[in-house]
Amino acid sequence: MPAVTVENPLTLPKVAAAGDAAARPVLAVTTAPSGFEGEGFPVRRAFAGINYKHLDPFIMMDQMGEVEYAAGEPKGTPWHPHRGFETVTYLIDGTFVHQDSNGGGGTIQNGDTQWMTAGSGLLHIEAPPESLVMSGGLFHGLQLWVNLPKADKMMAPRYQDIRGGQVQLLASPDGGALLRVIAGELDGHEGPGVTHTPITMIHATVRPGAEVTLPWREDFNGLAYVLAGRGTVGEERRPVHMGQTAVFGAGSSLTVRADEQQDGNTPDLEVVLLGGRPIREPMAHYGPFVMNSQAELKQAFEDFQAGRLGTVPAVHGM
Repeated sequence: MPAVTVENPLTLPKVAAAGDAAARPVLAVTTAPSGFEGEGFPVRRAFAGINYKHLDPFIMMDQMGEVEYAAGEPKGTPWHPHRGFETVTYLIDGTFVHQDSNGGGGTIQNGDTQWMTAGSGLLHIEAPPESLVMSGGLFHGLQLWVNLPKADKMMAPRYQDIRGGQVQLLASPDGGALLRVIAGELDGHEGPGVTHTPITMIHATVRPGAEVTLPWREDFNGLAYVLAGRGTVGEERRPVHMGQTAVFGAGSSLTVRADEQQDGNTPDLEVVLLGGRPIREPMAHYGPFVMNSQAELKQAFEDFQAGRLGTVPAVHGM
């Protein structure tokens, strides 16, 4: 980690907050509990314990791995439905094959992102390719769920396969931080992900002792999740480490700093920065469905059971 990088960040466009930008305070730092998803791959629940008013429009995020599988160990998910939101799967290390009941799908690996707009609904499966199951290997990624406003919940499903080489690469003025803009905009620089709900998603690598202060849209919330390493967040330098999420308050800039000394298994601080415009609509969420009311949730289950979200192909090719 990371899969997408450059030898000299000083060759990239530079980003820094204006000197008079209002620093966002740190409201809370939470630690993600560990668990298992799908057929048994390990995850950290990044948003556990955070009030939804600070997350909106984000619903949940899992850090998958980082795990080194032995031969025969790699695992995925069984076929499962989705309706009413978008899933964003960012694969830092390893390979994942995905397929849906509409015939869509593809392969993502080493810095790629698969952005699935479930919309009105489909069945979906994610699994490592047979070659990885046979050989074993490193697996590490994120899956983020982004809510859709009521007006878009029943739109037709859509995929975006974003290759690692397509992300917008930026740097802090001193080159101490490398910024990968996966979706949204940062200081006028656009990421490749097309979003229905306005959001920004950035994977930042901050070298030991370096600090970056970024401009941040005042109408967005602000979250920072630590993938690896340790450092501080905010002007108050609140300590954070791997598996922790920082929740920022209001303002027009946010600050992340890497400790001088990092953990032995990572040379840098790796952090995912998220911001989005809150939807501020009622949310009814149960399992793989995210709707606006209990009646809509009930309808989603009925549609799934009746096969109206699709049926599992006889041969899914995994």
